[in-house]
Amino acid sequence: MKPSNTFLAALIAAFLFAACDNQSLRLQKMILHSFDSAVQQYKIMADSLKNKPGMLPRSCQSDGSLITCKPDWWVSGFFPGSLWYLYEYSGDDDLKQLAEYFTKRVEEQQYNTSTHDIGFMIYCSYGNGYRITQNEQYKNVILSASESLATRFHPVVGCIRSWDWGEWQYPVIIDNMMNLELMFFASQNKNDEKMYQIAVSHAGTTLKNHFRQDGSSYHVVSYDTLTGRVLKRQTRQGYSDESSWARGQAWALYGYTMSYRETGEPKYLNQAKKIAGFIMNHPGLPEDKVPYWDFDAPDIPGTYRDASAAAIICSALIELSRSADPSQGRQYLETAEMLLKSLSSPEYRSDPGTNGNFLLKHCVGSMPENSEVDVPLTYADYYYLEAMMRYKKLKGF
Repeated sequence: MKPSNTFLAALIAAFLFAACDNQSLRLQKMILHSFDSAVQQYKIMADSLKNKPGMLPRSCQSDGSLITCKPDWWVSGFFPGSLWYLYEYSGDDDLKQLAEYFTKRVEEQQYNTSTHDIGFMIYCSYGNGYRITQNEQYKNVILSASESLATRFHPVVGCIRSWDWGEWQYPVIIDNMMNLELMFFASQNKNDEKMYQIAVSHAGTTLKNHFRQDGSSYHVVSYDTLTGRVLKRQTRQGYSDESSWARGQAWALYGYTMSYRETGEPKYLNQAKKIAGFIMNHPGLPEDKVPYWDFDAPDIPGTYRDASAAAIICSALIELSRSADPSQGRQYLETAEMLLKSLSSPEYRSDPGTNGNFLLKHCVGSMPENSEVDVPLTYADYYYLEAMMRYKKLKGF
């Protein structure tokens, strides 16, 4: 007896469903394995830092020895933040103690008014600590840090100043969108309208002046402090002023996804979707979805990937998938899943005892300066752990 078309369609659907289910289970196993390995790696890394008072990991040498930084360097908060994610995953009290210990190393940065990166330093460390433990002392540090960051806001420009050096009159970099989460937290936990207005002013001004028609972002915009007029648009860490530096696009995607979450403003969601479209549909995006260090680098495919940009994009897409309509949301999540598979594969994911015990390989800090090229970076690990945690919570495993 010949099977009916209805029966064949049902059989095919069941087969496809089973295949998708198996792929999902494989990814879940990869993530759990990666978390378990990360617990080992970060305990070893933490132990190696105990005899280096005040220092925090930044990258590593070719022989695997750590490159460290002082608490006032912009990446200082990522290691304690990663420890908090690992404690959240494992419930291991040893990791909680390590997270508390290394979070304390950045405490004085709450008073630092010389950098816009106070959000990275304090919110990634104390922010995660407070989210997980509800320790009121942690909240007080975060609120103090928000006051420090607020001193860098210029009402005529409408933005928080990024750098205090260089040729620019008032430089604002796309990275600075990431530090707004600190201000949104302060507005909610201190009932401070000023902090909210600073954050939305910065996000709105950046939306107006940083982006090209295709959704890509410049790295640096410099303003005139008397008029608020744009003086220059540049890309300092990318290939050229008109190129699309990969991590800059990642910061932009994450920043506007977060800003939509905190405000509910449709314009921020629309911008996040536009940036996501630029990244996902770019002809230079490799099959494994891990971007080259610049989407317009002239020597693609013979140049370096940037796993740090991939990790940030992955974390942002998982969050964005929950805010977009179902069809778009599926696309964002499928891309994030591909990134999780790629980053968790031996090509990018290190084995315990190698890579200075950092989790990810093949990151790029700044190609034009030949700085931190094809190395592990502490913030790549942080956003990779965050992406895995977000995915784990989304899927409930």
